[in-house]
Amino acid sequence: MDTQGTERLYTAAQTRELDRCAIRDQGIAGTTLMSRAATATFSALLRAWPEPERIQVLCGTGNNGGDGFLVADLAHRRGIPVSVLQVGDPAKISGDALLAREQALANGVKVGPFEKTPLLRTGVIVDAMLGTGLGGEVRDSYRQAIATVNGNSAPVVAVDIPSGLCSDTGRVLGLAVKADLTVTFIALKRGLFTLDAADHTGAIEFSDLNVPPEIYSQVDCDSYRLELSALLERLPERPATAHKGLYGTVLVVGGDYGMAGAAALAAEAALRCGAGLVRVATRPEHVAAIVARTPEAMPVGVVSGQDLQVLVDAADVLVVGPGLGQSPWSEQLLQVAAASGKPMVLDADGLNLLAGGRVVAQPRRDNWVLTPHPGEAARLLGCANAQVQADRFAAVRRLQETYGGVAVLKGNGSLVADGKQLLLSDYGNPGMASGGMGDVLSGVIGSLLAQHLPALEAAALGVCLHGAAADIAAEDGQRGLLASDLAPHMRALLG
Repeated sequence: MDTQGTERLYTAAQTRELDRCAIRDQGIAGTTLMSRAATATFSALLRAWPEPERIQVLCGTGNNGGDGFLVADLAHRRGIPVSVLQVGDPAKISGDALLAREQALANGVKVGPFEKTPLLRTGVIVDAMLGTGLGGEVRDSYRQAIATVNGNSAPVVAVDIPSGLCSDTGRVLGLAVKADLTVTFIALKRGLFTLDAADHTGAIEFSDLNVPPEIYSQVDCDSYRLELSALLERLPERPATAHKGLYGTVLVVGGDYGMAGAAALAAEAALRCGAGLVRVATRPEHVAAIVARTPEAMPVGVVSGQDLQVLVDAADVLVVGPGLGQSPWSEQLLQVAAASGKPMVLDADGLNLLAGGRVVAQPRRDNWVLTPHPGEAARLLGCANAQVQADRFAAVRRLQETYGGVAVLKGNGSLVADGKQLLLSDYGNPGMASGGMGDVLSGVIGSLLAQHLPALEAAALGVCLHGAAADIAAEDGQRGLLASDLAPHMRALLG
């Protein structure tokens, strides 16, 4: 997919390499980068809190702490009451960070040990304890300091990344600072936008520290943060001669006993996102209910896989799984759908049956989109849910490598992978933690596939559109947000 209109996302190792390129190839001193990082942080702090009563900076022993010392120095020179709490053994400070500490001390900044200095409950706290280099669980005095910061009422600014948050995965490494504002530098770290990050970063501001743009071409990057507006611009306008045949026929397969609503939601989402025709293959008992809800959807009662075949033959895209269940009826329908070779979105119990290994003869193919949540992903990968969440980027890559096509790992900071690129959507909100949201997403992606978008682009747009619509719907409140609330907002966004 053309990545124009996206933002590159980097790992900690890639960010360090960018730093090295700036220092080695561009001749920018490390102390200069540190000074620029401090200036960016201090400026962002003042934009958010223009007249802070005081500032207290918690500094670690690495370069993140060096940034903090220089933030304190800037505040001191500005006449703002400021103090530094040293976390960790100051004897371990070296290099540019040591120079920053010495500069702050020489200019009169008060520095004392964290253990002996109470944390202020007014003004602004600056977290400069642990940067992107944290490789394991937070320990010792750092854990105590983080707990103290989180128990305080003063607003918090995190320097580069909240201490304790893994910059590669977004996972909390035991305990992490809950910041109100994070100012990050050189590169956007991919862990700032997925898993636990949203509960810890607050608002995110980025500064490239005025490094030359050419350094970014020197470090390989395959992960990108998606922008909905850029994706929407790629949708072609409909000609005046448009007819429903141009926009595909989607067949939703699902709705076992007690789960008709899932198939109905997927069908309605496919229609609202522009599919030409939508049919639903479901239990005969559910036909009347689906017609009553959405008369434009065309439900057909099927009692066996043989009944399904004629519907599959007439479809351009299949959406298999919403409310499918795991009964013998469910297995037959998935078997026929998979054997057709038609482009397919596989979700919910379709994924659980795939993970079982009995129903789908060829469990790897190029023309399907799999949309698991972490629990379904764990079943597909034969591992624990916690392993999936420990590194969502690795998990979605494994899903794609194992099953082919395009894999979507749903959740906070949903990920989309096709084997070449890894795309992240951070649209969405906690109000989406309700039944039926995944069914809607499967219908959206199926609709976009039917409108001839490539699979990666359909999945990327679908995930962003789904989350952005939920964000609009949540303006009336997150609690009680229903999957069916998204449809009018998706339609409006598509234009």
